Amino acid sequence: MPIIAPSMLSADFLKLGEEIDMINNSEADWFHLDVMDGMFVPNISYGMPIISTIKKRAKKICDVHLMVVQPERYLEEFKKAGADYLTVHYETGYHLHRTLTSIRALGMKAGLAINPHTPVAMVADIIHEIDLLLVMSINPGFGGQKFLPLTYNKIRQAKELITNAGSNTLIEIDGGVTLDNAADIIAAGADVLVAGNTVFAASDPAEMIKRLKHIGK
Repeated sequence: MPIIAPSMLSADFLKLGEEIDMINNSEADWFHLDVMDGMFVPNISYGMPIISTIKKRAKKICDVHLMVVQPERYLEEFKKAGADYLTVHYETGYHLHRTLTSIRALGMKAGLAINPHTPVAMVADIIHEIDLLLVMSINPGFGGQKFLPLTYNKIRQAKELITNAGSNTLIEIDGGVTLDNAADIIAAGADVLVAGNTVFAASDPAEMIKRLKHIGK
């Protein structure tokens, strides 16, 4: 079964405690936390204080996705805030190997994200330093966008790369995940599904999480 990581970017922040409890009590596996700086992407979300608050109440893994320039400046701060997985973007880094090894040295799992226009082959030389490969299935910055079909081929390419390298890297898909495409995404080779609007706009978010968890069963 896939790992389900509801994106808190789509949660109702007026009811943040209730939303956290819903995920804690659901079949979700992770909390997906998007950090945006208004520079790498044209949007601003939240930072360490919100993540620290969520971590205090969360009973599951905190999967933090940094959509920020120079993410290497903040690694220790996000560790202190409670990140279990910390993902940086391929497109932001001049010293990715150093950043990824630093994330691991701090005791977190290291993630690397690639935008839709970035070929999977670009991460071949550092696949062994990556615990999580986040393949963006939309252009990052805003929730509610439609899934880009080109992503299926990228997932297959990523799976082949990971298998050939003998790596245990997980493949995570973020953007436009719905009940209509989740089975195909998993069939292509994905391990983790990030779902924002699909979960939080549902009449019964916990039931939606359950349906995604058991997709294709």
